[in-house]
Amino acid sequence: MSRSTLVVVGDTLLDADIEGTSERLCPDAPVPVLDATGQRQRPGGAGLAALLAARAGHSVVLVTALGAAPPARLLADLLASRVEVVRMPLRGATVCKTRIRAGGQSLLRIDSGDGRAAAGPIGSRAHEALRRCGAVLVADYGRGVAANPTVRGTLAELAGRVPVVWDPHPKGAVPVPGCRLATPNEAEALRFAGAPSNPGKEGTAEEGIPTTLRDTWGCAALAVTLGARGALLCTPQGCELVPVPGSAAPPGQDTCGAGDAFAAAAAGALLHGAGLREAITAAVDAATRFVASGGAAALDAPATVSAMVRPGTGSTALDVAARLRSGGSRLVATGGCFDLLHPGHLGLLRAARALGDGLVVCLNSDESVRRRKGPGRPIVPAADRVAMLEALEPVDAVAVFDEDTPAALLELLRPDVWVKGGDYAVAELPEAEVVRRHDGEIVIIPMVEGYSTSRLVSAARTAR
Repeated sequence: MSRSTLVVVGDTLLDADIEGTSERLCPDAPVPVLDATGQRQRPGGAGLAALLAARAGHSVVLVTALGAAPPARLLADLLASRVEVVRMPLRGATVCKTRIRAGGQSLLRIDSGDGRAAAGPIGSRAHEALRRCGAVLVADYGRGVAANPTVRGTLAELAGRVPVVWDPHPKGAVPVPGCRLATPNEAEALRFAGAPSNPGKEGTAEEGIPTTLRDTWGCAALAVTLGARGALLCTPQGCELVPVPGSAAPPGQDTCGAGDAFAAAAAGALLHGAGLREAITAAVDAATRFVASGGAAALDAPATVSAMVRPGTGSTALDVAARLRSGGSRLVATGGCFDLLHPGHLGLLRAARALGDGLVVCLNSDESVRRRKGPGRPIVPAADRVAMLEALEPVDAVAVFDEDTPAALLELLRPDVWVKGGDYAVAELPEAEVVRRHDGEIVIIPMVEGYSTSRLVSAARTAR
């Protein structure tokens, strides 16, 4: 670790989006019915802030509280390729926030888990990470990491030496004195100040509240994020509005995670020597681009993988991978479109499963199939292809990926064996480097002669 490292401190959550279509109402209640097509899981809270900072090119260490249950192992796997995770003890179950979404809009959010960071020692690795960092981002989600007395004492010492950016939470701890920057949103600023909440109204947060909070918390500066209006930066020299560059993101865009994007960008800029005005300008730009690109739900791999849940088990592909690894068992993965299942597919899946203790199928999404096979494919949509595969005895789980290759998904799964069917040469496989980097083996299994989906489709069209 070096002084160019950004350490993110805070509570990590597991965020999930269950996506689908909703075109009818439930017959026994006036509520919409969601026909689920997939589930995307990603780190939330401090984990999302750390991931965004790493995606921006920073060296990032995340100090957070994680347990040992499957959701925590999944979070560690989702972060592993880009962020160094330093664990503190967690008491209780990992907090999971699940959004039910249709047509890009959230219909409902389900929260579960009661986990809180333990108040005791934080461990030598966490101490070392904090004492050797170049800047700190505190992403407080009110679950105890930022309230830990040892963490607070260390942060108070650091505040005089390196930039400390504090993204506060109404149920969390107040920033330690000496922070370079605090970044509440408008509603939070009003709540911290005990003022009537009327977010969105021009001038609401400009009525002396940021200056009062800055003085109360003892921060060098405070930036109140104002959504499409930008951010209000307050320093001892006064307050100024830093507007959104160009045109703001269209109304109705998913703003989930925008605050994390803002705080991560500000901390990253301060890490590399930017002034406060420059850092807030960069943060406003980063948050605006984040929202315009689709927000947290549109993050690219490895943050998001459409992991279909196997009915009756609640296990995703990443759960299966984590369980096998923890028990020293052998994970096998294979991939493809699996559009019209035929004996060739079944032979491949049986042969692949025989090579290990569990089999995960990496399945091309509908859009990925269209890019590979043309506008007439797939014949069978992804949700149905998943259901068919999961009904087969050799298959333990299915994960759907949107990219042209499963390389990003394999970064998460890290299989012991990667199986491809056909007459490929290993050197031709774009995912080969990923598999080998994780000490995996590549096995090519010839397909059953005479069977291919393309041939079946062609024959069916000819027979009309």
